[in-house]
Amino acid sequence: MAKFELRGLVKAYGKTKVIHGINLVIPDGEFVVFVGPSGCGKSTTLRMIAGLEEVSGGEIRIGDRVVNEVDPKERNLAMVFQNYAIYPHMTVRQNIAFGLYTSKLSKDEKAKKVEEAGALLGLTPLLDRRPSDLSGGQRQRVAIGRAMVRDPAGFLFDEPLSNLDAQLRAQMRIEIKDLHRRLGTTIAYVTHDQVEAMTMADRIVVMKDGHILQAAPPMEVYDNPVDVFTAQFIGTPSMNIVPATQTGGVVTLAEGAPTLLAGVRPHDLLVGSQIADPGLTLTGTVTAVEPLGPETLVHFTVAGRSIISTAPAHGTVAIGSTVTAKAPRGQVHLFDAATEKAMGRA
Repeated sequence: MAKFELRGLVKAYGKTKVIHGINLVIPDGEFVVFVGPSGCGKSTTLRMIAGLEEVSGGEIRIGDRVVNEVDPKERNLAMVFQNYAIYPHMTVRQNIAFGLYTSKLSKDEKAKKVEEAGALLGLTPLLDRRPSDLSGGQRQRVAIGRAMVRDPAGFLFDEPLSNLDAQLRAQMRIEIKDLHRRLGTTIAYVTHDQVEAMTMADRIVVMKDGHILQAAPPMEVYDNPVDVFTAQFIGTPSMNIVPATQTGGVVTLAEGAPTLLAGVRPHDLLVGSQIADPGLTLTGTVTAVEPLGPETLVHFTVAGRSIISTAPAHGTVAIGSTVTAKAPRGQVHLFDAATEKAMGRA
């Protein structure tokens, strides 16, 4: 196992910079998830750690060693891609064993490692099958097994679940997190799916336009986002943002050019709430209703803005009706309207 460290890391293609001097330390054994929209630089960062992309500036350290000029195969890292990259003409056993192709272990030692990886990943009954006989989740476990047998210093995952359906993704999230718990190996994981980030990470690294905006435990990012982008990117449904003013601790909708933006998560903005002293109250016309079972999401418009709020599961909110939704004090996030940086809560 090893610590990863990025110091002033830069990546440029010609004159175009795509990674702008980022700094990050991933301690030994930590599970870090890079998350952000397409083109934010998260996969490029992962590929530089792996040695698949050249570094334009700064340095990458694995353990105590600077690896900028070290070949990928000498970094002792295992990378798992979204397309599995397993060989269709080989059995599961042979695919996993391929990770030991250049190893100097004896034949018996290699066979033992394959059996151990197969058992750990629940693949023992499938070791003599071919990939065409496996589900997508099973194929991804084969790819992980091939990486595991090398005993790498760390794992790099590049959107490994994006090709799976929703149910399999949920299952694989649990399996990968459990694998990390058992192995204790450093993991750097890339996804655009904030649900994966929230449920799997020890720490989330939110990226935008080649910059790191926030690096913190999942609930810290959710509860205390540093800016509007992070607030809206993390959390489903997305945080509502409205122009606002604040008087005596009460936030109200602003007219004209605001100095504040108020943010409130849909689960904190309650339709028909009896909150006596709310931090924010919004009234508008209902445009859509989404029953989800335990609760109902109510979409309504306020001053031309679309707002999402929450109502009881068996409520009778009708499209076209007028609703009032309230958020309790302490659950209204405030942002500077010019910089979009967080300013605390109301």
